[in-house]
Amino acid sequence: MDLLEKLEILSDAAKYDVSCSSSGSSRRNKGGLGNGHKAGICHSWSEDGRCISLLKILMTNRCAYNCDYCCNRRSNDVPRASFTPEEVVKLTMEFYRRNYIEGLFLSSGIDPSIDETTDRMLKVAKLLRGEGFHGYIHMKVIPGSDPKLVEELGHYIDRASVNIELPSTRSLELLAPQKTRKAIMAPMAQITDRLMNTTASYRGKKETFIPAGQTTQMIIGASGESDRDILTLGQALYQRQGLKRVYYSAYVPINQSALLPKLDQPPLLREHRIYQGDFLLRFYHFQAEEILTDQDPFFDLDLDPKAKWAMDHLDLFPMEINQASYEELLRIPGLGPRYARRILYARRSAHLSLDSLKSLNISLKRAKHFITAKGKRAPGAFFDPEAIKRDLIGGPAGIKQLSFLP
Repeated sequence: MDLLEKLEILSDAAKYDVSCSSSGSSRRNKGGLGNGHKAGICHSWSEDGRCISLLKILMTNRCAYNCDYCCNRRSNDVPRASFTPEEVVKLTMEFYRRNYIEGLFLSSGIDPSIDETTDRMLKVAKLLRGEGFHGYIHMKVIPGSDPKLVEELGHYIDRASVNIELPSTRSLELLAPQKTRKAIMAPMAQITDRLMNTTASYRGKKETFIPAGQTTQMIIGASGESDRDILTLGQALYQRQGLKRVYYSAYVPINQSALLPKLDQPPLLREHRIYQGDFLLRFYHFQAEEILTDQDPFFDLDLDPKAKWAMDHLDLFPMEINQASYEELLRIPGLGPRYARRILYARRSAHLSLDSLKSLNISLKRAKHFITAKGKRAPGAFFDPEAIKRDLIGGPAGIKQLSFLP
């Protein structure tokens, strides 16, 4: 099998792992090829919003595991292939020179063992750095890897991901019995502890360790957890493990199993709502228990999470734009961090009117129902909750929004 045939198989096999990203590194060019600095990584996006700026491949799609949800599981009859470390290095260098990519995202099936697979991935990183490649490298750390291998790998790559895959221990036991929560959390915790001191003496040199931090991925819809369960776990990972991102991937129904849900298509809108909830956690000072409750544990597919929260707390609105704190401004549908900061800055000089907001290029399309300025409501603001909801959804037809916050 030639290199291009392997590339076709192993790039296609990697498409379901969305825990890749291409920013946040502080690795600079030291006279070689490429630059992993955060300003040196470009982004391109597929139609469904996934980053495709990296060469995203597997070392191998052969796997000793037989996870029910995975296209590369051992029992699937699919074409199999494996790269050697030298082949991955050759592809990365050649693609970079042709300006096709800005870095590498490398994951792998487990063949024949966890540590042997990790050792081959480590060899890729060593060879790339040894050939003077200073571009961005993101690698998946396989749960159960020897901590010594994880430590060594961390000195060569920019970002690591340890994928949780399923949101609960019970789901892992049912759908991926060869994986355990303990094995998943061990390397994640190791990286977190190590990142507490971002630079350290390594073999006599002061070097960085995974400068762009770590990420993880959860599959949405393959198991029975609620959106609240998923969002609460995401919040815990941000707070306790200091993750840079939690990625959520709608389950793609590619395998037949009595343990998997019968879906006609991936739950993409549900995935989108969970991402919006994740944005509220990271940028809008919300807590998971505010967004979803035990009584209402799933996101509304018609309203984005911030608008739904506002509709459930209409007693707090309208907010006077000249008196609301930064945290309160972030709770207003249609106002994000950038608009909120712009309002706070402008308020230092004078009380703001509705015309002032327009002059600040602040759109009131969604916020008009929830604010006053100098005590006045915006033109077109509704008082009736049903009328507000129809306007937020996009009209009587109930058009489902697929835009991100604010």
